[in-house]
Amino acid sequence: MLAVSVLVFAVVGQTAARYTADWTSLDARPLPTWYDEAKLGIFLHWGVFSVPGFDSEWFWWHWKGQQPPDPKCVSYMSKNYPPGFSYPEFAPQFHGQFFDPEEWADIFKASGAKYVVLTAKHHEGFTNWGSPYSWNWNSVDTGPHRDLVGDLGDAVRNRSLHYGLYNSLFEWFHPLYLTDKKNSFKTQLFVMQKLLPELYAMVVRYRPEVIWSDGDWEAPDTYWNSTQFLAWLYNDSPVKDTVVTNDRWGAGCSCKHGGYYNCEDKYTPGQLPKHKWEKCTSVDTFSWGYRRNMKMSDLLDLPTIIADLVQTVALGGNYLLNVGPTPDGTIPPVFEERLRGVGAWLMVNGEAIYATKPWRVQMENSTIPVWYTTKGTTVYAILTTRPSKSTVKLLEPKTSANTQVTLLGNPARLSWSPVRPDGGLTVLLPELPHIPAHAWTLKLDNIHLKKWLQENLGLYFQGSSVVW
Repeated sequence: MLAVSVLVFAVVGQTAARYTADWTSLDARPLPTWYDEAKLGIFLHWGVFSVPGFDSEWFWWHWKGQQPPDPKCVSYMSKNYPPGFSYPEFAPQFHGQFFDPEEWADIFKASGAKYVVLTAKHHEGFTNWGSPYSWNWNSVDTGPHRDLVGDLGDAVRNRSLHYGLYNSLFEWFHPLYLTDKKNSFKTQLFVMQKLLPELYAMVVRYRPEVIWSDGDWEAPDTYWNSTQFLAWLYNDSPVKDTVVTNDRWGAGCSCKHGGYYNCEDKYTPGQLPKHKWEKCTSVDTFSWGYRRNMKMSDLLDLPTIIADLVQTVALGGNYLLNVGPTPDGTIPPVFEERLRGVGAWLMVNGEAIYATKPWRVQMENSTIPVWYTTKGTTVYAILTTRPSKSTVKLLEPKTSANTQVTLLGNPARLSWSPVRPDGGLTVLLPELPHIPAHAWTLKLDNIHLKKWLQENLGLYFQGSSVVW
């Protein structure tokens, strides 16, 4: 009888854990913990758009889609390519002859990132894998003649990094999509014959742990069949227990539905959001894809990237940093330098980033900008500007006689004095190392235990007794 009861409980529990194809059910799915702990990912925009290497990854649309066309794109083509040259003719020039996935994965590992997201298909429709639903418009049939998605995935996973794929729902010039669009999306020829079969096949074949959806805004989620796909993804797919998704699943879904929120490109909230979010941004401030004519002044420098990462994590977000590889399959050295610089900073300060949580106060600026993160009874105060004096004042921490302060990378305890009887401290700083990142972390151990229990676990004290 006991065995039967256990079996019934297991069946009921399993049934209760399944998600139905509606946002109320799907949005209730807990986000797999690996994602929140990871904090940093690398984004890669790589495709046929890398060949012209001009304007941005939206080059085809700006040249041939929007009306009127972008005159800069028209001029670029007229000056550099013969009359009548079409965008698909760029594909054979997408050689990727120097693509070494092991070398790429080494760079990403050195960056300190915990996950990598590659464009499996951008809005141009070209797939970086041999999709049977994208005949002769994929990286196996033309261009590199290689499974770029699979090769990079193997190398990334061999370094214990999580692997994700970006996938555009729509395709600018696919005839089935244009037919559905002409029909005000009351037909689903593109969704049923192209998008969904390809999306299911991609998940089963490559088992991505991130599905970074995009290109959703022209039609509602009911056109894309988003909730049906996500119910399968969460219930029955080979990555159902570990996969995370973003919020781009139909017009109006952004910042409202999905696993974590992007809200918009380069989104930065003004205060701590109530939902897990991710900031995606690019080292090249003008493009996500490779540009031949990018200048140093167009790029984020390392201190800006580190400060952006710190602010994002302090506000509970993940930071997805994009670089655009060349059509030959190399990561431009200036991008590699940025990524390795981030990794060098994280080698010392990663303790204040990985697996941390937002603190009760995320930022203060009494003397210099200070961002806070926390882990257990430890609070991390990250200085994103070099102090002009040998001391720094932190007003928010509630200290005790046992509070200890250290500088990450320096084991020596630092001297400090209280600012007020009820909290705050002035820390005597050691000689700060001169680092390109321009950010240093103070580690505060043994903050007021009662205060921490109250704020993090909801425990309160009546005398010496604990109450909920």
